[in-house]
Amino acid sequence: MPIEGTNHSPSVSDQDPFFDSLTELDQRAPLVSKLEGVLPYTPRTDVDGFPRASTTGKLLVCHDYKGGYTESPTAPAYTFNYWPYCESFVYFSHHRVTIPPSGWSTAAHRQGVKMLGTLIFEHAKSEADCLRLLVGPLPTFTETGPAKPTQFTALPVSPHYARTLAELAFRRGFDGYLLNFEAPLKGGVEQTRALTMWIAMLEKEMKMKVGPHAEVIWYDSVIVDGQLRWQDRLNSTNLPFFLPSTGFFSNYTWPSGHPKRTAQYLLSLDQTHYRQPKELQNLFIGVDVWGRGSHGGGGFGIYKAITHIDPASMGLSVALFGQAWTWESEQDKPGWTWKQWWDYESKLWIGPPTADEDVPVPEPPPPREGELPCKHGAFQPIADFFPRRPPPNPAALPFFTSFSPGVGWGWFVRGARVFRSETGWTDVDKTTTVGDLAFPRPRLAWDDEGRTDALPEARAELSMDDAWMGGSSLLVTIAAPGSDAEDAFFRCVWLPVQSLAITPGRSYRMSAVYKVHEGPVDADVGAMVKPLADGVEATFDVTPVAAPEVLPHGWDELVVDFVVTSEHPLDVPVAVGLVVGFACEDPTEPVEFSLLVGAISVYANPVSPTLTALSPKLLWADFVPEKHFVIFQNPSSVYGTVRWGAGVSLGPVPALTMGSPEDPEPSWILDHAIPGLLYCNIYVLGMDGVGAGVAAQPEDAVFIGTTGLDGRGGWFYADSQCLPEALREADAVRYYVQGVTDKGRVLDWEDCVFVTTPDYSKLY
Repeated sequence: MPIEGTNHSPSVSDQDPFFDSLTELDQRAPLVSKLEGVLPYTPRTDVDGFPRASTTGKLLVCHDYKGGYTESPTAPAYTFNYWPYCESFVYFSHHRVTIPPSGWSTAAHRQGVKMLGTLIFEHAKSEADCLRLLVGPLPTFTETGPAKPTQFTALPVSPHYARTLAELAFRRGFDGYLLNFEAPLKGGVEQTRALTMWIAMLEKEMKMKVGPHAEVIWYDSVIVDGQLRWQDRLNSTNLPFFLPSTGFFSNYTWPSGHPKRTAQYLLSLDQTHYRQPKELQNLFIGVDVWGRGSHGGGGFGIYKAITHIDPASMGLSVALFGQAWTWESEQDKPGWTWKQWWDYESKLWIGPPTADEDVPVPEPPPPREGELPCKHGAFQPIADFFPRRPPPNPAALPFFTSFSPGVGWGWFVRGARVFRSETGWTDVDKTTTVGDLAFPRPRLAWDDEGRTDALPEARAELSMDDAWMGGSSLLVTIAAPGSDAEDAFFRCVWLPVQSLAITPGRSYRMSAVYKVHEGPVDADVGAMVKPLADGVEATFDVTPVAAPEVLPHGWDELVVDFVVTSEHPLDVPVAVGLVVGFACEDPTEPVEFSLLVGAISVYANPVSPTLTALSPKLLWADFVPEKHFVIFQNPSSVYGTVRWGAGVSLGPVPALTMGSPEDPEPSWILDHAIPGLLYCNIYVLGMDGVGAGVAAQPEDAVFIGTTGLDGRGGWFYADSQCLPEALREADAVRYYVQGVTDKGRVLDWEDCVFVTTPDYSKLY
């Protein structure tokens, strides 16, 4: 989280809760509040020309990094940035109940990915909780029992914990659980049969509380007799646990023939009497990036395992375990930096920056007994095996990117650096796409299809030194060879940046903020939308809204409206990006220049031009002092919680003409697509000297942090670490709250709020 200072009090760096036992869950879960600052899940849509989501294998990523909850707001940490290839993401730890941190849920939902927590039972110490899960909590100090003796002794099943866990997911804004039972069930078949009933209860409660998209995934562990025996595949010994679940996560030590054997077993089942028939893509075959018996040896050899799973042809899904190996295995090496990790991670997921770079592959482990040796070709990145899916349709969820990987060393607001950190920061809540069509290998094309001279080459990287909003921007460098063509004095290339799914016939607005670095060319830039997939029958109508707007600090903004027309009922895949024209003195000489892309937003226009567009507005702010209950002992405290409320601005009030009561036209029509906020920037201003003919101005306030780390939304905790040293002993300060809309717009100060702390030295 971009925030001034280090070593903050726990109130600043709180993570979402976890629970180490079911007793603790009973005690604390009722106290867990609903997080209003977590972005709700919005599903992706099927798009014309892309594989249907229901026909190809999916990718589940299981994030196990040092026990979880390791992200620091004042240091760079591992973040995940390859959501377009992922369907579900599990935040894993070894606590009994793992709740995904709110920022991870928001980052996943922004890309249409489901976020799951974990329910885990490990070792013999879990035996009591395994039983308690099924029967629920029992009275401690009172005597209870059946009203009459009975010979029926089968273990009953209580829905108590199913309801508790579903309510917890609802309050904390995530979408399901991975069930990991890695402890023997001493009750044998009686207990395992009851467990399958409990899984069905959890699945039902999750869909009722969270929604029909909710997931309950069973990990291949105990079998029907209660023994802990990993099968490395689906078979009759673990099938009863899979049937009430939404997915099956196999163990990862399988021999090469097991994925095919798993598929054949599922296809052999008579599912006519199943309540929820299962498909091949419900089977997630485990692959461990750390190796540990996984086919291919892990690391850059995991493509060998994925090849046997064959998600594109066979339809099986992949469960990738421990992908933060790229960070954890390298972080202690001499000279290691975040930039080195970023390049290493990118290589694993989308390949090296140049196609001809050789990627070393680890030696695979020897074949298991009875396993046939197999040959594999050169390294393939993970992205080769899964379709890249666009984020949710901007008509359902406004699209915005500031090209943030969730890590940075500064913070920018409208091009001005308001914060600089020597140690760096991490805030997964701020993660946006880094441009799935531009990073790391932009695919340029001539904007003029008639050109035949050699295309320029381009490379892309993240810039942390200059940004429009947030902590980074996309730096694109274009290298054009010399050309003898008669019209080479001015050449124009198409730079696609991001894929999107667009509803035919709907009007959208696109904004692009950019900056061209001074260099050897005169550049002219335009915003554009073009078809993404070949063979998609569609027409594109792109209309500039106004002349390019000159923004502060050398940035410019382009705004266009566009409509895509297609007879196909599915959404249309499009590429949004920039058309870059450049002229140079001598076109026969090679030339290189660069530009920064600071932000891109795409959102649906009102369905009718007569609708009144709405915008967010902050309404009020309040301050609760840190030590309000001992105020006389600390009368000068300016530390505490800043809270605020947000609403909607309806714009100017229209003139009202009272006509006939039978007039079919309403007096006004509002666009009921309620706008939202991405986050808020917080500033502080000392009040010494203000008031004696001097007015407080928000432009004079100092940035101290943003919201987002805790998922609470309208809430910021100010402690001594985040206040400038000169204000730590002040009698009173003024906090300013500045909203940033879900379309990437910084609210005008007139739509923002302040709160002044009381001067307790004068009150008491």
